[in-house]
Amino acid sequence: MHDIVAWVVNTVGDLGYIGIFVMMFLESSFFPFPSEVAMVPAGYLASKGEMSLIVAWLAGAGGSLAGALFNYYLGHKLGRPFLEKYGKYLFLKEESLKKVEDFFEKYGHPSTFWGRLIPGIRQYISLPAGIGRMKLTAFAFYTFLGAGLWCAVLLGLGYFIGENEEKIKSATHIIIAIVMILVAGVFYYYYRKNKKCR
Repeated sequence: MHDIVAWVVNTVGDLGYIGIFVMMFLESSFFPFPSEVAMVPAGYLASKGEMSLIVAWLAGAGGSLAGALFNYYLGHKLGRPFLEKYGKYLFLKEESLKKVEDFFEKYGHPSTFWGRLIPGIRQYISLPAGIGRMKLTAFAFYTFLGAGLWCAVLLGLGYFIGENEEKIKSATHIIIAIVMILVAGVFYYYYRKNKKCR
């Protein structure tokens, strides 16, 4: 396993910032590519002085935004009927589309921020935003914030934990749990606030 981790680190190092951008573009679009593969090794390389933490973050967040915009335009231009018919060729199951549509409908535009932090929602939250014709500037703003936060977390893992895969896995699970608790807290706050307004 150490050899595999070393190979991934070397690959990210060889591809550089463009490689990070491309990998995060794929992860943020319809291709099932784990963001950890790009960002954690980049953080590790930054800790060794072989990459700039800031540039790696910009490449990762920029790639995520580009991939999200790609999905946004798929939803915006092609609509739900096309995605229902051909989504299977884009690794998109109908139940996954329904799941993110319900999430988007329930929590509104800010869901494009929180959705970037939730596994299973992150890759596809852009589709209902496009189908629903969400304002592009608001979509890009929320998406970049969410993607930027996620990339910063993964870079931090790589920077402070390095090549220790078991620690990275444990820390990732803990961080995901914390983020989901925070997300649930925010949703509960807005739910209570809206209920009082009624």
